[in-house]
Amino acid sequence: MRYFCGFLLLLWLVVPSALAAADKPLLQYELVGLKGALLDNARAWLGDAPETPQDRANFLATAEERVESSLKALGYYNPDIETVIKRTEPVWSLQITVTPGDPVLIGQVSVELRGAAADDKAFQELFREAPFAEGNVFNHGDYERFKTRVLTLGQERGYFDARFSQSQVKVNVVSDQADIFLHYDSGQRFRFGAIDYSHTDLEPGLLTALQPIHAGDYFDQSRLQYFQAQLQRTGYFAGVVIKPLFDQVTDYRVPLSVTLHPAQSHGFDVGLGYSTDTQERVSMVWRTPRVNRYGHSQQTRISYSVVNPRVQFTYTIPLSHPLDDVVHLSVLLEHNKFGDVDSEQWELGALREIRRGKWLYSYSGRELSESWELKNTHYNSSYLLPGFTLSRSDRGGSLVDPSSGFSQFYQLEGASADLGSDIDLLRLTANFSYVVTPAPRHRVVARTALGAVFIADDDRINLAPSLRFFAGGSQSLRAFGYQSIGGEIEVTRDNGSQQTLVVGGDRLVTGTLEYQYYFTDTWRGAVFVDAGDAFDSTDFNLKVGPGFGVHYMSPVGAVRVEVANSVSEDDPEWRLVLNIGAEF
Repeated sequence: MRYFCGFLLLLWLVVPSALAAADKPLLQYELVGLKGALLDNARAWLGDAPETPQDRANFLATAEERVESSLKALGYYNPDIETVIKRTEPVWSLQITVTPGDPVLIGQVSVELRGAAADDKAFQELFREAPFAEGNVFNHGDYERFKTRVLTLGQERGYFDARFSQSQVKVNVVSDQADIFLHYDSGQRFRFGAIDYSHTDLEPGLLTALQPIHAGDYFDQSRLQYFQAQLQRTGYFAGVVIKPLFDQVTDYRVPLSVTLHPAQSHGFDVGLGYSTDTQERVSMVWRTPRVNRYGHSQQTRISYSVVNPRVQFTYTIPLSHPLDDVVHLSVLLEHNKFGDVDSEQWELGALREIRRGKWLYSYSGRELSESWELKNTHYNSSYLLPGFTLSRSDRGGSLVDPSSGFSQFYQLEGASADLGSDIDLLRLTANFSYVVTPAPRHRVVARTALGAVFIADDDRINLAPSLRFFAGGSQSLRAFGYQSIGGEIEVTRDNGSQQTLVVGGDRLVTGTLEYQYYFTDTWRGAVFVDAGDAFDSTDFNLKVGPGFGVHYMSPVGAVRVEVANSVSEDDPEWRLVLNIGAEF
């Protein structure tokens, strides 16, 4: 046993040392005389230092040749290279001294575009950007990359018979001059042929509306990708495969095979979450992506939290386009806490969404019945609210963490006592979000929310809480509680004392300015200031809440942990805010 323990001790001491020695490079090398791109490229060609005797021998045998090749790639064809080897055990050293010499300059340039591509604007623009100008240093990498771009563009735009009739660089090492001859003959451009769909019982008109290409159109790979994305976005299909049938080409026309794998009849999602606004919450979503052959769909969403339980059923009917022109029929039951008012809502709605380019237009009508309690008094009002919404969202970078963007939302709703509502009103809202990244790691976010409801003074008491304006919470003024800011009234308690209750205002003005700094790709810090108020007409009282936080970039958006202080109040307090999601 004693010898066995000694053997184990020996292994523990020797094996790690042996492994460490095996991992240690047997050669260290140094490049002298190069800098910038020349040095980086030479290091890339040489690679890592060798770790075995055989690798070391191969490295020494080819080092000079590889350095020379790295310089030629950047236009230096007459370098002077000297190597000095010191065979000091166990690690040898190699010094490579390089004098690059004069670079080869571009002389004659003959770049030609022939065939049908000569009239193609995409090719004309590409060839105008050719990185070859007489007198510039010749870069072999730029030359090869340009050739690759030409060939790739040809495949993407349907020039399947294209070839380089001449592709040559003549380098004169005596005169240090490189003459470039690059002639691209595209041949004829192919077109789309017949489009064959796999079996589906969907109405043919739905697929036709989604189809951005037709037989006879010029072949364009980007339009194929867009077509596939359109089909996938409908939710009707679990998978979409669009395959050009090159073996069936006739008269320069490429038939297309579209294979559609139907989505599951029903889908269910269950989620758990928490935010400082609604506290703990659980949600369940039931989706039927295709109810019938006309492309109708339904979604039922049930969510529960102590503050805001709600159930919503939405039935969607495509009209002229399954994505860009649809009608949503909905039923909503919701309880919400608005300031000091508890509200119960029942809503029946119809909304038509029409997308034109980047703008989304919505025409809507909803019947809203809402009841609420205020100081032991029960209120109930009904409204028939026609409305119009206009929105647009432009963004750059990641969907969940855009580097730039501008989001706009405008809504108008009205009600009339002559058309089935209890009171007359006109309600206007607007929301804006702006994101910019002025420098790497530095990001600025700005948000604004505006609102106004016009109503007769005598009808104010019959205006439902959901139609009034409130501020406060993680999406508003973070230093204040969820929907805790709004118009106020004074009431008398049972004991005769006065109490101030928040019941919502008829005006809303809030804004946010936030600076964010990325410590890493997944962590950033933030400092911000929120300001504004929800108020009645001229009773504006500016609320200000600066704060700071830490954000973690998750796959579903930023997880924000923030604290803010209500500095504008007589007794300011710190408030912790938790939230998840992108700015827009």
